[in-house]
Amino acid sequence: QVHLVESGGGLVQPGESLRLSCIASGFSFDRAAMGWYRQVPGKEREGLSCSSGTDGNTYLADSVVGRFTITRDNRDNTAFLEMNALKPEDTAVYFCAAKRLGSSSYDVFGQGTQVTVSS
Repeated sequence: QVHLVESGGGLVQPGESLRLSCIASGFSFDRAAMGWYRQVPGKEREGLSCSSGTDGNTYLADSVVGRFTITRDNRDNTAFLEMNALKPEDTAVYFCAAKRLGSSSYDVFGQGTQVTVSS
């Protein structure tokens, strides 16, 4: 079975950091593009970052560039989202996603992990 399991969310104060992890199983992780999204209730899901499975290229949305970093460990089938200088507006449920080899879009999503930034 195909699975993505996120962890690492929590409650932090503004300016602090968190590292989210996403463990993948059931597909060829090293060939998949991995992405991170977030969603606030009542708003559309926002794409934050992605990491190519083929050429190593990464992308960061303007809203998080300079603060967030996406990395991956293909040996452990794990993707990471390092989040620094967190702001209250970063509060959301964060999801990882996979675009498997041959897929035209992200077709596997995790269950999400809550990140709350509040003083």
